[in-house]
Amino acid sequence: MKTITFIGNGNMALSIAQGLKDTYKIEVVGRDLTKLEKFEKDLGITAEKSLLKDFNIEDKTIILCVKPYNIEEVSQQLKGKARVIYSVLAGSTVEKLKNNFATQAVVRTMPNLAASVHHSMTTLTGDETFKDEAIEIFSAIGPTVWLGSEKELDIATALAGSGPAYLALIAEALTDGAVKQGLKRDDAMAIMRGLFGGFGKLIQDIHPALLKDGVMSPGGTTAAGYGALEKGNVRNACIDAIETAYKRATELS
Repeated sequence: MKTITFIGNGNMALSIAQGLKDTYKIEVVGRDLTKLEKFEKDLGITAEKSLLKDFNIEDKTIILCVKPYNIEEVSQQLKGKARVIYSVLAGSTVEKLKNNFATQAVVRTMPNLAASVHHSMTTLTGDETFKDEAIEIFSAIGPTVWLGSEKELDIATALAGSGPAYLALIAEALTDGAVKQGLKRDDAMAIMRGLFGGFGKLIQDIHPALLKDGVMSPGGTTAAGYGALEKGNVRNACIDAIETAYKRATELS
């Protein structure tokens, strides 16, 4: 079984590792042994654990999951030359990663937290030599899209990478709206989860505009509610969210 080495043991590393643990041997590297042990416990399998200082990355397949502002500090503590680094760091360019880490190749990736349930929408770009391998690895945690440039990846980061947070806000707000009108909280939560589960399947094959038109009958409840959303400028707020997140990704670079 091939080994995947995670440098970093935060939430994203754990989510990806949960998606990969049945297919790959997991190795995790971090600063704190206690946190590494918690990572292993949360992962639910035995993982090889190593401290960051003087860790040898020679010929290893790395998934880099540290904070973007820690690149220089982390790279200085490593030895050897990696086979390939798959980076999940938002805004950190291939050039910057190659300037800091000794590696044969770099692929930037942007999974999201749904990796832990094998449903991450992961975007990738970088060294074309590793395109097929990158798709194979990250397809273990959900669908993937290889993009033609780093700019496109930064835009996709704002959509798929940050998207779960946006959808969580909408899910919470819709549930609160039902509770405000008198629905019990537990019932509202159950209905919202069912709604999102069904919608996730429908949107795979139906354009959003057609899906909306199919639900909205003249003078009906959906039309009334949809009008309230438009009045609240929800559409523009979503568009602005993508723009703002994209600009932040470019700032991080």
